[in-house]
Amino acid sequence: MPILEKEQFENLAKFDNNPCISIFIPTERAGKDVLEEKDKINLKSQWKKVSKELKDMGLGQDKIDKIGKPLEDLLSDKNFWRHQSDGLAIFLADGFFEKFTVPVKFESFTYVADHFYLKPLVPMFNGDGRFYLLWLQLDNVKLYEATQFTVGEVEIQDLIPSQLEDRVGYDYEQKNSKSKTQKSNVGANPGGTSTQHGYDAANRDQKNEIGRFFRAVDKGIYEILHNEKVPLVIACQDYLFPLYKDVSRYKNLYHKVVPGNPEADYDGMLDLHSAALDVLEPHFSEDMDSKMKEFKELNPERTSSKVTDILPAIYEGKVDTLFLQNHEDIWGNYNENMASVDVHDERRNGSLSLMNLAATKVIDQGGKVYLIESQFMPDKNSKMNAVFRY
Repeated sequence: MPILEKEQFENLAKFDNNPCISIFIPTERAGKDVLEEKDKINLKSQWKKVSKELKDMGLGQDKIDKIGKPLEDLLSDKNFWRHQSDGLAIFLADGFFEKFTVPVKFESFTYVADHFYLKPLVPMFNGDGRFYLLWLQLDNVKLYEATQFTVGEVEIQDLIPSQLEDRVGYDYEQKNSKSKTQKSNVGANPGGTSTQHGYDAANRDQKNEIGRFFRAVDKGIYEILHNEKVPLVIACQDYLFPLYKDVSRYKNLYHKVVPGNPEADYDGMLDLHSAALDVLEPHFSEDMDSKMKEFKELNPERTSSKVTDILPAIYEGKVDTLFLQNHEDIWGNYNENMASVDVHDERRNGSLSLMNLAATKVIDQGGKVYLIESQFMPDKNSKMNAVFRY
């Protein structure tokens, strides 16, 4: 299932038809809700709501059925519903159908107009958020290249040993078993001294062997990453991370680990990717935090919280960063020729989403758009804040 690319986003933003239908639903990756097909039930419910709106607009049932035919096919595709992420975005028009499974959590939402509604997707276009994820175990090593919205395995078998025994020899397991036996005998010896010393020596040998293995792993990883400047986050048990950190030459090794055994504690690559994103969240927030600080510290002429000022500035190419209150909207109309904004108190016939208009235009111009919860907006008295380029 395709991840939405920026070119596709821009094509959707330019699509012009009447009606254009946008449907967003939250989805589940696995579990009871998937088995009970709650995502399918939700989509049916949203389409029922859209069908009523289309009927109220004067469309005949045959035309509605024609537009909705791809949805009927999708609802019967059992394999599709078993492989979901966090959200599903669907775009429909007469003769047009696109769907995108994305790791963005949506609220259920529908929008019918002469253009598509893309605001919920803007988190995907604030830089790709690239990073590497190293699955590090003594019996298995894997490397993933990822963004905040994608993940894929990198082929490394020809560059690194796949397990500790391949690097230090097959006597490792025997020696490791011996050290465990010695540890269990501590206290059995009345003096305790020689047995304890034997265990300490074996423990040092084990750490040295793990260190040799990790140096071999680092050699291969460094060959791939030496020109990179993105984070490398490690997924391993806590006790292994300091040992790898000691030998790693990669300057952007992330300081926090994805905890636990990657194989035993996570349900596959997507679950591990999600855990890595949680660990890296402070890193990905740095740009947004910096822009919020700019908003508060810049000369007032370089910022605005008035939609009547921000929209004309967007069309002049002046907006560098746009903050929009999440799960909210501003309804109205914009006259590009007059550079005038008409804001409506609520959605009415002929209203369009001024937030959607603003977001798609800023992304098209290469700016940043952040969806922010109300309590974190730079200016909490407005649903739309902007930082200007000049």
